[in-house]
Formats: sequence, C-alpha cells, structure tokens
Amino acid sequence: MPYDEARRKELQTALDTKMASNQDIADSFKIEDGVVIVDAEQKSDFDQNMADIKSIQGLIENIDEMDRIAEWGTEVDSKSVAAEVDADYDRQVITEGFESVGAAFLQSDEFKALAGGRNGVNMQSPFEYKTDLQDGVQYKDVYSSMPTGTPGQFGQIQRDPIVIPPKRKTRVRDLFPSRRTSAAIVEYFRMTGFTNNAAMVAEYASSSFGAKPQSSMTFVGEQAPVRTLAHWEAAHRNVLADEPQLRSIIDNELLYGLRLEEDDQILNGSGTGEDLEGILVNSDIQAYSWSSGPSSPVADTKADAIRRAATLSFLAYYEPSGVVLHPNDWEDIELNKDLNGQYLMAVSIQQGAQARLWRMPVVDTPAIAEGTALVGSFGQGAQIYDRETANIRISEQHEDFFVRNAIVILAEQRLALAVKRPESFVDVTFDAAPS
Repeated sequence: MPYDEARRKELQTALDTKMASNQDIADSFKIEDGVVIVDAEQKSDFDQNMADIKSIQGLIENIDEMDRIAEWGTEVDSKSVAAEVDADYDRQVITEGFESVGAAFLQSDEFKALAGGRNGVNMQSPFEYKTDLQDGVQYKDVYSSMPTGTPGQFGQIQRDPIVIPPKRKTRVRDLFPSRRTSAAIVEYFRMTGFTNNAAMVAEYASSSFGAKPQSSMTFVGEQAPVRTLAHWEAAHRNVLADEPQLRSIIDNELLYGLRLEEDDQILNGSGTGEDLEGILVNSDIQAYSWSSGPSSPVADTKADAIRRAATLSFLAYYEPSGVVLHPNDWEDIELNKDLNGQYLMAVSIQQGAQARLWRMPVVDTPAIAEGTALVGSFGQGAQIYDRETANIRISEQHEDFFVRNAIVILAEQRLALAVKRPESFVDVTFDAAPS
C-alpha cells in the first residue's frame, strides 16, 4: 500500500495548480516587435510559483522513495547483509554476482580515469555505489528495536518552506541597455569640447568662392578596465544535495548580493583600486541645487528641481532617460499636496507599471544617498559592458573542504563602466527648498 497516497494526491493537486498558474502568467506576457514584455509583478509571481513547484516536486519524490522503502521492508529476508559481511569480511564477493564496494570502485570509470595517477589525484566526479536491485546489489537489515536519539521514532515530517526576504525590485542597471565585450579593457574617446562655427556660406561673391568656417572638437582618450565583482559562501555538500530549495535560495541570494553591489559601484565607485568609476564620482558631470530654484510666486518642489536638472541634460544635447533617487526623496515627491490636500502627482499608477517622473523612468534605491538624485542619459552618456554575466560556480577544492564534505558556492561577474559624456548627467542636491 502506498506510504501516504492521500498526502501524495494533495501535493500533486497543489503542483498542478501552481503549474496552471504559471501557464496563465506566461500566456499573459505581451509581445511587441518580437520582444516579450514582462512587468515586475508577473516576474515575481512566476519566480515564486517556480520555487513552490520545485519544493512540491521534492516532497512528492520523498514520498515515492518512502513507498519503495516500505515495499522493500516487507520482503522476506533470509540473512542480513550486515551478518554476511561480519561472517566473511575478507571476501570480495558478498553473494554470487554481488561485488563489494572496493571491488566496484576498482572497476569504475571514475577510478580508471585516474590512469594510475598520471591524470593527477583529484577525481573529476564522485564515485557512486549503486544500491538498487537493478544494479545487482542489495543492502537490507532488520531493526530489533526502534532507534533512539533525534528523531526518536519513525513518522512523517512536515517542513514549512523557508521565508525568503524581499528583494529590491528596481535597479540602476535597468536603465542601461545591455552590451557585451570580450576584452579586458574598453578604450573610448571622451569629447571634452566642441566649438560650433557652422554658418551660412555664399557660393560665389566678389569674384571668389565662399569659404566654409571651421568648427573644433577636443577629445581625450579614456580606458574602462573590466573589474571582477564576486563573493562566496560555504555549505555542507550533503545539505545542498538533500535540500534543493536551500540550494536555490543560496544561489539566488548570492546573485542578488552582486546586484546590490553593482548598483552601488555604478553610482559611487571610486575609480581607484578595483572599483568602477561611478557616475556621481566623475568631476565633469553637471550639478544642480534645489535651493537655486525660484521661490515666487510658488517655491520649487523636489519634482521641480529634477525637471530643471533634466533641462541641463537637454542643453548638453542629450535627452535624459532616467532618474535615480533615494526612496525617502521619492516618497516626498509622490506625497506632495497643494493647500487643498490634493496630490500634485497622479497616484493611480497601474499595477505593475513603471514609475515615471516628467516622462522619465524612476529608480528609487538606497544605493544613492538621501538628499541626492541623478538625472541623465543612461546608455548614451554612460555604458555598461558585460565581460561575464553573473554566474554561480561550486567547488570543494578550498583548504580542507574536500575531507570535510564542504563546498564553496561562488557568485561572480565581470563588467566595465565607461562614462563617455559626463555632461549628460546632472547631480541634484536637495539641500533646501527655495526661499
């Protein structure tokens, strides 16, 4: 009889429901000009459903395994393997056709790959000794009494899913178009000056042809070296093998940690050592102070200051494509009211839609200091180059991790940031309201 058929049916029903929900979400994705459009809420719901599906699949597999064990335990066993081994320890063959672990290892592909030591002493993959009947080996014993300790008895365990901390949904990186590079250093020219002498020219006058005026441009060569962004966590190999959900959480959290540091580097990287040169650190970007705005007939708000900063970007012949500001400053802008208590901004933002201010997408993030905003032409005035996108690698070759059954989970990415036209960016300071 199945170990817990009712429980298995409940899990299968839950699994079918989650898969149907994800199918509905996938069917709701919009496609515009061959590009799939997915809003933040759809992505969050889809990812959560996938995590639940993996967790439910693991529980179903555990129940199936317990069914197999229960069926195995009801078979008649004339002699235990433990007694057989104890009686004849030196025999290589336990029963006819059944090899010992040592003999099986010597005949394995993993051992043969070592080639007598010529290929080194590290196995490329672990040797797994098959213990199911299909491979001709069977281990079974009978308990004379219930085990002691923890757990103290047989029974079903209910384990609640791990509560995953919420993640920052908007990122500075989202304002940049994706661009790849295979180089270690990206070289580019930054225009530092342009004198425009374009004028109307006569074709022929006073017995001479008209001379065209000359304009001048000044360039300086710059370099954006590819930098490595990484961190790692140690974990027990068995825990990750037995708990797929835990492995998924560790992987996702490590990748999320890279994204948080990436946002900080894009904005505030010092440009020295292994840091990127952040946009706000560049001395050639423009600056605007809230207090420099007009105070009458109505004093400028923070939203007004951002609009005036956008004008500075327009005057540099670049159209601003985004705004980055601290969540507290964005709160002030969204909650600003007139004397009658009416909101000055529209508060009915469609669910899942991107927040915008003066037609520009807004990224509210703690990566930028409170009281500061950045307005500019992301992707044109500055560009991110991905040498290696964020990835996860696992190894046991670290110190004595191999003999301790421990592994290293490493998250790493390589990227470069080139601030090509710093004048297209404006650093806004919310120092004080105009007075």
